[in-house]
Amino acid sequence: MAKVSKTKSVDEEPLGVTRSGTEITEEYAERLADHFESDDFDPSDWERRYVGRPSLGAAGESPRVSFRASPKLYKAAWKRADKEGRSLSSLAREALERYLDS
Repeated sequence: MAKVSKTKSVDEEPLGVTRSGTEITEEYAERLADHFESDDFDPSDWERRYVGRPSLGAAGESPRVSFRASPKLYKAAWKRADKEGRSLSSLAREALERYLDS
C-alpha cells in the first residue's frame, strides 16, 4: 500500500486519527477499503503482535500476586517507588524477593 500523505483538503473533516497521527478522512478510508477488498490482501501474511507487558518468567508466564495494604503502607510504598523512579510492582517484587531470601 502506498504511503498516505497527512495533508487534507480544506473542506474535508477528519473521521478520526490513527495511533501514528494520520488523520482518517473519507478519501483515506476509501483507499483502505479498496486495499482490504483487493485480491492481493491476505491477513494470513500478517505478523501477530502481542499486547500487554512482557513476561517476567523464562517460560513466558508471570502469575499475578495481589494483596491488600494499609493506606499508610500504600502511600509509603508509592512515595518510595516515585523517589526511586520505578513502578510500585517493581518495588513490591524486590521487597518480596528480599523477604524470601532472608
